[in-house]
Amino acid sequence: MSHIVQIKTEVRDVEALMGACRRLKLADPVNANHHVFAVHRQGWGVKLPGWNYPVVCNTDTGAVDYDNYNGSWGKQAELDKFLQAYAVEKAVLEAQRNGYSMYETELPDGSIELNITMEA
Repeated sequence: MSHIVQIKTEVRDVEALMGACRRLKLADPVNANHHVFAVHRQGWGVKLPGWNYPVVCNTDTGAVDYDNYNGSWGKQAELDKFLQAYAVEKAVLEAQRNGYSMYETELPDGSIELNITMEA
């Protein structure tokens, strides 16, 4: 039986966050107080390619704080790729933790299809 799922991403799992950074070949996230334009945010800072300020992930609340000045300080597409990578890493971790096998396929539009099945 097949199911289509849409995921609204909250960043709460540090292991999946680290995996997303590795997947995208980004520097490891740093848990600290980060300067994001005129404010400071506590959490895991991720430096995205071409972004002036880090994206800050608060794993307690799931919130992702950033300021890309409507694309002038960083392309939205980079954030979208990061959130997609996090969602995939989190799904893979949960599948593995629950004894499922999975494989992924990157689709022509850049989205990722995950096939997760129960092992026999």
